[in-house]
Amino acid sequence: MVKIGDIELPDFPLLLAPMEDVSDPPFRTLCKENGADVVFTEFISSEGLIRDAAKSTMKLDIYETERPVGIQIFGANMESMLQSVEIVERTKPDMIDINFGCPVKKVVSKGAGAGILKDIDLMVQLSAAMVKHTDLPITVKTRLGWDHDSIKIVEVAERLQDVGIKAISIHGRTRAQMYKGDADWKPIAAVKNNPRMHIPVFGNGDVNTPERAVEMRDEYGLDGAMIGRASIGYPWFFREVKHFFNTGEHLDPPTMQERVEVARRHLEMAIAWKGEKLGVFETRRHYTNYFKGIPNFKEHRMKMVTSDDSAAVFAAFEEVLQEFGDYSFA
Repeated sequence: MVKIGDIELPDFPLLLAPMEDVSDPPFRTLCKENGADVVFTEFISSEGLIRDAAKSTMKLDIYETERPVGIQIFGANMESMLQSVEIVERTKPDMIDINFGCPVKKVVSKGAGAGILKDIDLMVQLSAAMVKHTDLPITVKTRLGWDHDSIKIVEVAERLQDVGIKAISIHGRTRAQMYKGDADWKPIAAVKNNPRMHIPVFGNGDVNTPERAVEMRDEYGLDGAMIGRASIGYPWFFREVKHFFNTGEHLDPPTMQERVEVARRHLEMAIAWKGEKLGVFETRRHYTNYFKGIPNFKEHRMKMVTSDDSAAVFAAFEEVLQEFGDYSFA
């Protein structure tokens, strides 16, 4: 059993990574139904929260069926981060996660996300202050370091643990790598193997097959896997990994009927949560993976990703079911 504070999780839990415009309530619901043990919100700007920005406050929506669920926030200003903790507490998540890993320029340029990897002392000070400011478990998601020459993740993780962080998720790339090259899990294993570490250490980056999840568990000895890109448009990834853990065999992929039904539900929930325009627009990124590998599919995909009207997207789903209903993904 793995524990984050008092939250009990199964052995080697699977966590849905916080992803901007991806890890919203509709998608978290689908991942939870398919075996995700912990889900996290999209990352939320602390500055946006304290200014009551609509986009930021909307991301605080969580639902009982998602638990355990963590709300992730980012920022580099102490006062703003502490105020945002107070705002987040009102929604009663199970934990608060600090984003010290986002590599995008607009976040990093403000010293937040992976930008704080240039100032480890501030990273530790922010974490310590947030731990003292709430009774909720505080967790951290970060990267190996700013660049290859500044990787000190073993020391950083130990310092974060020492100020009260209850779990750490580490992406196996530096900020300089962005998402290029292969994720390096060896430094993450070094964190886990540090005899002073006793909090859960979760690995992130390139967990894109059930075999890779087994490798992370058995060869690198980590406490769990945080799943990001492999789940986009494919919430079934969680159940496939768990089936492989239990049987050593691959689960049959979802049928065309199941894919269309889940894509339809996904769009329906997205529209119900964020309205027609945003619901249609922000669900587009999932369709490539929902229907990956189908030959002669470009025309149907283009309808899904260019239509601004949900009725046209739902109609495209029906066309796919009629034309490709018997297609085998096995």
